[in-house]
Amino acid sequence: MALKLFNTSSNPILKDSLLEHVQGVSGVTMTSSGAVNKSIILGLILLATAIVSWMFPSTYFLWPAAIIGFVLVLIASFKKEWSGIIAPIYAAIEGLFVGTISLVYASAFNGIVFQATTLTVAILFLMLFLYKSGLIKVTNKLRSVIMIGTGAIALTYLVSMILSFFNIQIPMIHSTGMLGIGFSLVVIVIASLNLLLDFDFFEKGEQAGLPSYMEWFAAMGLIITLVWLYLELLRLLSKFGSKD
Repeated sequence: MALKLFNTSSNPILKDSLLEHVQGVSGVTMTSSGAVNKSIILGLILLATAIVSWMFPSTYFLWPAAIIGFVLVLIASFKKEWSGIIAPIYAAIEGLFVGTISLVYASAFNGIVFQATTLTVAILFLMLFLYKSGLIKVTNKLRSVIMIGTGAIALTYLVSMILSFFNIQIPMIHSTGMLGIGFSLVVIVIASLNLLLDFDFFEKGEQAGLPSYMEWFAAMGLIITLVWLYLELLRLLSKFGSKD
C-alpha cells in the first residue's frame, strides 16, 4: 500500500511526463501487448512467492519485504532502463509481503483472502471493460481528480503512520463503523480508478514509441495498483467481519 502512495502522481511510477522524457528513442519500442505480457509474468512471480510465504511464514516477509519493495520502486523511478531486472525482483519481494499479510488476515477471518482476490480480479476486468468500451475516458480532468484523491489518501496514511508512534490512531482508517467502512470504500474507488491510468499509459506508451524496457516499467506500475487494491479490499472485508 505504501508503495502505491509515495509519489505525487496518481500512479507511483506511471505518469505522462515520462512520455516527454523517453519518447523518440530508436530501436525496439514498447507495445501494449508487450506490457500486458510483462504484467502477466510479474503477476505469476508475485503469486508464486506469495504461496511460498503463505506456506513458510516469517516476520522477514512482512515489513522488511515491504520496505525493500518500496526501495525497488524508488530505484526504478530513477533508473527506468533497469526495469527489466527490477520489476521481476519487485514482484518476487512484494509476493512475500502479500502472502504473509494474507495469512494474517486469513487467520482471523475465514474466506477473506478468496473474497479479496475475487473482488480484485473482478474490479480489474470491470475497469478494463469501462476503459476499452470508452464508457470512461481518461481526460485531463479525470486524471487530476484521481491525482488529488490519491494524494489525499497518501497524506492521511502518512499522518496515521506518524501518529501511531504516539499510540494515536485515526478512527476512520481502523474503525469498523460507518465512517471506517465509508473511508475504505472511497480508497477502493480511487485505487480502482488508478487502473484506468495504468491502461492509458500502456496505450500512450506505444503511441509515443517508448523504448521496450518501458513495458516492464508499465507492468510494474499495474502490479503496484493491483496490490494496493487487494490490500484495501482485505481491510474493508475485515471491517465487515469485525462488526458485531
